[in-house]
Amino acid sequence: MPTGTILVADDDAAIRTVLNQALSRAGYTVRLTSNATTLWRWVSSGDGDLVITDVVMPDENIFDVLPRIKKLRPDLPVLVMSAQNTFMTAIRASEKGAYEYLPKPFDLKELTSIVSRALEEPKVRRPVEIDDMGEGMPLVGRSPAMQEIYRVLARLMQTDLTVMINGESGTGKELVARALHDYGKRRNGPFVAINMAAIPRDLIEAELFGHEKGAFTGAQHRSSGRFEQADGGTLFLDEIGDMPMEAQTRLLRVLQQGEYTTVGGRTPIKTDVRIVAATNKDLRQLINQGLFREDLYFRLNVVPIRLPPLRERVEDIPDLVRHFFSIAEKEGLPAKQIDQPALNLLRRYRWPGNVRELENLVRRLAALYPQDVIGEAMLEQELSQPAVSPLEEESAESINLGASVERYLGGYFDNYGDALPPPGLYHRILREVEYPLISAALAATRGNQIKAAELLGVNRNTLRKKIRDLDIQVMRSAR
Repeated sequence: MPTGTILVADDDAAIRTVLNQALSRAGYTVRLTSNATTLWRWVSSGDGDLVITDVVMPDENIFDVLPRIKKLRPDLPVLVMSAQNTFMTAIRASEKGAYEYLPKPFDLKELTSIVSRALEEPKVRRPVEIDDMGEGMPLVGRSPAMQEIYRVLARLMQTDLTVMINGESGTGKELVARALHDYGKRRNGPFVAINMAAIPRDLIEAELFGHEKGAFTGAQHRSSGRFEQADGGTLFLDEIGDMPMEAQTRLLRVLQQGEYTTVGGRTPIKTDVRIVAATNKDLRQLINQGLFREDLYFRLNVVPIRLPPLRERVEDIPDLVRHFFSIAEKEGLPAKQIDQPALNLLRRYRWPGNVRELENLVRRLAALYPQDVIGEAMLEQELSQPAVSPLEEESAESINLGASVERYLGGYFDNYGDALPPPGLYHRILREVEYPLISAALAATRGNQIKAAELLGVNRNTLRKKIRDLDIQVMRSAR
């Protein structure tokens, strides 16, 4: 039977009640508070074996309290919860010494599992002193898919583990690689990127490892390679699936031995870089075709990260649009907004170019249209292909949902054998279904929540809670 005292701090009485019931049933003693002052008094008095706390408290932000907790009691695990489900929240939680970060709404089974693990094997996580990072975020989105990515990245920041990022073109693979570098322990070193698809195949080895004078025709002087340029930092190998076999062999040797020789050189050179690779191809298929080394794949695929295409996280589109409009405004373009029918059209669009296509569209709208509010008619002129009709969307969503679940589970078992994926799949998928369903009902009723509730067959208060929890924008003009 589990034992231990859990200190819970959250200004939401409902959250405190739910956690009290769940943890008490699990066998723990629970103490509840609604403020950071009381939590700090308990911790400083030596009370509690584990802390579960919200970030934004009435009297103090928990990120200001966490360093004091970790300094006084470094062995005390702290689980941080937050409804501010951004990349920076996850990163700051990790940097300040949190044992784990959980976005709200969270899965109770997952939380109790984390509590049990933290108490059985407490981990000391020292806070990492960092410079002020400002308000800008390298990654944007609060969808369940992005939350999982934020949590993985937060765990990887203070490691040198090799990472393989897989995703379609335009999903932001280099942004993830830069985030791993800029917020990791190598942030003071260089970030060097090389795109394998953009370099002639016969020059890739020289680009990677450098060359000596006279090593080949045209080599009139010694030139450093990307490994040398990235020493002490991060080397991002983009489109790794396009690397020729000869270069793959040399790269494998570097990963195995930690040293390389320049083209035409004989003296081994020690290297100290973190490798982050990315591809939009199926490397296993390339392995079966004899185009990619299986041993190199396993060296690179230490921590796999799959970036979802934009069509699988359409609930992030409003945040992304606001983000790109904000960037455009800072660059001198006029301030713009977008109305609800236009957002609904963007959610139905297929997005073959993913986030990059959305960014380009937003910049074009900001530059070319004099109107302050972007409407549906303007978007129809700019989109490269028609959005799916409501009937087509319903059919496509049903197919894509099943395919997404199969891909997620299949990919997980491929990478982790028979180990079960993290709990909470039901709630993650349910959230992905609820968002477009409720948005469509609100659009059909022109924002009338009473009619939308009747259409959906749910209680009006339930609908309001879902709108708030899912951060769905409702048209203000229709009441």
